[in-house]
Amino acid sequence: MIIVATHKDFNTSILEENYSPVQVGCFFTDVDLGFLKDNIGTNISEKNKSYCELTALYYAWKNKSKNKKYLGLAHYRRLFVKDSFKAKINASKEVLTDSDINEILIDYDVILPKKRFYPFTTVKQHYCQSHFEKDILLLEELISNKYSEYSESFNSVVNSKSIHLYNMFVMKTELADEYCEWLFSVLFELESLVDISNYDSYQGRIFGFLSERLLNVWVHKNKLRVKELNVYEPDGRRYTEKALKYLKEYR
Repeated sequence: MIIVATHKDFNTSILEENYSPVQVGCFFTDVDLGFLKDNIGTNISEKNKSYCELTALYYAWKNKSKNKKYLGLAHYRRLFVKDSFKAKINASKEVLTDSDINEILIDYDVILPKKRFYPFTTVKQHYCQSHFEKDILLLEELISNKYSEYSESFNSVVNSKSIHLYNMFVMKTELADEYCEWLFSVLFELESLVDISNYDSYQGRIFGFLSERLLNVWVHKNKLRVKELNVYEPDGRRYTEKALKYLKEYR
């Protein structure tokens, strides 16, 4: 099962039955999109503004993943595909199927997006330029003090020049359970230490941003065999806007 986090209606016709759209942030709205909701059962829907798509992952982990072969996370506007160019022509034939995933997970432990490379900076420096330095330093301290077995991997990841983004992954359920147990224990501990009451709506997404880094740390520490795949964005990407923003950061 791949959870597709969304806060709006979208075209689900290109998805097979192994995909389950989950409406996030339902704690804050009465709008019903007709999908599964992140405020049902054991949930953290009230944390959606700071945890982003992770509220869908938490819901699936706690309520829906049992007896499933695998668990994954994607977005209404970001999906794993076999070929991103062909997906622009006929996305329904390129979005990963249940058969594709089962075949990949024979030889690999996890499916991740292809890495983003930062030619002029490290992962840590890029985070500090885009967000608040104190937050990643606090996370670094927390890892060192309470999850010290991950310190070496944390340092390796944040001092590198590339990273898997979007919090997107697919793993066998047993492995995904282990990841979620670790991830949310770290984030809940960090949440008790950091004050985000004065953050704007963008910076308030702190735990969604930091979890992107933590996924890489967990994969590195556990020496997982990674299959990298393209990510297709059905609504298109604002390449020019993204490029100008990136260049502005390094002027």
